Amino acid sequence: MRVIGTVGMPGSGKSEAATVAEEAGVPVLIMGDVIRQECRDRGLDPAQHHGRIAQALREENGPGAIAQRSLPIIEDHLADSDTVLVDGIRSDVEVETFREAFGEDFTLVHVYAPRELRKERIESRNRPGDTDGESLEAREEREKGFGMEDAIELADVRIKNAGTLEAFHGAFRDLLTGEHVDEEAEAKTGVNESDD
Repeated sequence: MRVIGTVGMPGSGKSEAATVAEEAGVPVLIMGDVIRQECRDRGLDPAQHHGRIAQALREENGPGAIAQRSLPIIEDHLADSDTVLVDGIRSDVEVETFREAFGEDFTLVHVYAPRELRKERIESRNRPGDTDGESLEAREEREKGFGMEDAIELADVRIKNAGTLEAFHGAFRDLLTGEHVDEEAEAKTGVNESDD
């Protein structure tokens, strides 16, 4: 059993990591989907209210609320798969929730890229929630308010996503298949380098 979580600032490439997992047949739980469902349950448009409802869930049910709601979904996936990817961890409390639930079988991966590159990606992808008028800086501050920086500090593995998409996909595929990145490969993929 393996549960791999991803953490990273907006535009860093977490969704690309999820794409690699899906292509490898690994189930993906997108934590943002839990929030989007809550928006729909409250009769709100997720594209316009995602950030506000994410904050509301944490205020109403504690900082680990979204992780707690994710646990039964992950367990369901593990009934049929040896590995599950959890996309979009936002806080150290969420990390601790998953570590408490899965112990040494949980690995946290920090996916990162320079801010200007992340900004270009966000502006070009036209994803719902990216176009609600909130600047990248404001989104980052909101994420930091959830405890994103503390979660990043707890990462077991760091993969920089500033080169080609193929290189990033390859690095993440290696991680999924259990091939540990050696020192030379770390330098090539940018593991453990600075974000900005």
